[in-house]
Amino acid sequence: MKEKTRQRLLSWFQRLDRYNALRILSDKAYIKLRFRLNFNKKLDLRNPQTYNEKLQWLKLYYRNPLYPTLVDKYLVKEYVSKQIGEKYIIPTLGVWDNFDELDFDSLPDQFVLKCTHDSGGLVICHDKSVLDREHARAKIEKSLRVNYYWHGREWPYKQVRPRIIAEKLMMDSKDQAEEGLTDYKFFCFDGEPKAMFIATDRAKKDIETKFDFFDMEFNHLPFTNGHPNADKPIQKPEQFDLMVELCRELSKGHPHVRVDFYESEGHIYFGELTFFHWGGMVPFEPEEWDYTFGSWLQIPEKKG
Repeated sequence: MKEKTRQRLLSWFQRLDRYNALRILSDKAYIKLRFRLNFNKKLDLRNPQTYNEKLQWLKLYYRNPLYPTLVDKYLVKEYVSKQIGEKYIIPTLGVWDNFDELDFDSLPDQFVLKCTHDSGGLVICHDKSVLDREHARAKIEKSLRVNYYWHGREWPYKQVRPRIIAEKLMMDSKDQAEEGLTDYKFFCFDGEPKAMFIATDRAKKDIETKFDFFDMEFNHLPFTNGHPNADKPIQKPEQFDLMVELCRELSKGHPHVRVDFYESEGHIYFGELTFFHWGGMVPFEPEEWDYTFGSWLQIPEKKG
């Protein structure tokens, strides 16, 4: 397919998806069509080789009943606490079904609001006295209306109960409130971390987020995936080795999971578990790294 034609069809697909017009498609039909438009090649489900192909296979054929709990940003905390300890959990300040139930009087001056089922609804409050509550309401209520499952067919989200969770506002070791916490995201395969990336510039307005990938010796890997590399040196986290050990514990028994951490004032905190990085729909550049990551992911027996 010519690139101009692909881009035009992709634009139409995204527009239809945004207006929920593609819900008539089965998971398999949706995934195959979207993959074709994103990668300009057919999805091979019989003999998947690349990382992104194998993620689509896992969506369709590996349905671990524990996954809906593990992608729920509230329920996963209990699971992780049992696996590695409560000291790695960001304190929860409250959880509510809707915005009107939210008790602002009980919250401290600084906190974070987010939804348990979505990745977009995030409100960071540095000073409760000047918080624009109506803006916060609009953002949170919009997120509550989103069924994350439909935009990528990541089946675990189908069963997650949409709620609002408030957490303690964490600062990194440099106390850079405007930049926010740095993400450390580890790609784990059958209990073994193989690569990770560090996301920077996520909280800066009008500046694109940066992703820099590293191996487990913290050597910078020469590719991009979704975002460009940073234009400044990336520092190795102080607790890198401990993060690797915690990843091993949290990823045991899973063919693949991305384990996310934060480092705040010298202490590690768990972020989330992600089973379908980018939904398996974002190319690696150069493409050879899609095959490299794919070689680490061993297709399991079909489940569910």
